[in-house]
Amino acid sequence: MKQTTVIAGLDIHTYTTEAFASSTKPILALFVLHGRTGDSGSAHVQDLITALVDAAAGHAGQKDLMVIAFDHRNHGTRLRDEVGNLDFKANPKHVHDMYSIQTGTAKDVSFVMDFLEAYLFPSGERSVAEWGVAGVSLGGHSTWIAAATDPRVKIAIPIIGCPDYLGLMVPRAEADGISVGPPHFPEGLLSLIRSEALSALPYTSKGDENPFLGKNVLVLSGGRDPVVPWSASQAFVEGLEVGTGNKEYIVVPNAGHEVTPEMVKAAVEYILRVL
Repeated sequence: MKQTTVIAGLDIHTYTTEAFASSTKPILALFVLHGRTGDSGSAHVQDLITALVDAAAGHAGQKDLMVIAFDHRNHGTRLRDEVGNLDFKANPKHVHDMYSIQTGTAKDVSFVMDFLEAYLFPSGERSVAEWGVAGVSLGGHSTWIAAATDPRVKIAIPIIGCPDYLGLMVPRAEADGISVGPPHFPEGLLSLIRSEALSALPYTSKGDENPFLGKNVLVLSGGRDPVVPWSASQAFVEGLEVGTGNKEYIVVPNAGHEVTPEMVKAAVEYILRVL
């Protein structure tokens, strides 16, 4: 079942099983974030949502699943500049736009977490026991950021996404003959990115400063992805320390920049394990 709730002008779509309305179980709320140039209605989002909800309907767990989707900034109902979603060949501000949208989306996830219960359950009828984020491509980048910046996010499933922004964008620029400097890489923007970069975090540490400790992370990547290659994420993912949490990663050998049935199956099974 789909319900749309408007929060501060933002359309928030929630998807649940038919049994959800009469249930009193705690809720696992999972965001599913779409890719660049797509929206919350894109097939790669809706297919994953359908698979998740259908699986939850037949699963007798301790929690109910609620899936959440919305349009990224400058996408779907929020589109203001089509060029801003394109790559270097059409958009000289590709580095600016990709970073601002993915970090903005992570902030939107936190914003929705702040308010969603109050809008959906104004009398305290239900509560969200656990929050998670799954995302595809651009949404996968945002998933990494949301997991690193909001302690409420306990589950992260980045799909064909990358945690190392410059590790992804610098080779992309070089492949297009673009130098890593102004105007495509302004110094002020580079300073901001480096100060916020996940690759600069002590993610291999077991100390309290590591934001991934205790979190459950499933990374799904394509072995032949030409857009977000596994090589851009590999060092970060392999070195990631989650402590008492869980870390798994699957690189589908022959997959390109796509969400394969194997990836959908892995994501669904991962969620069922924590329901």
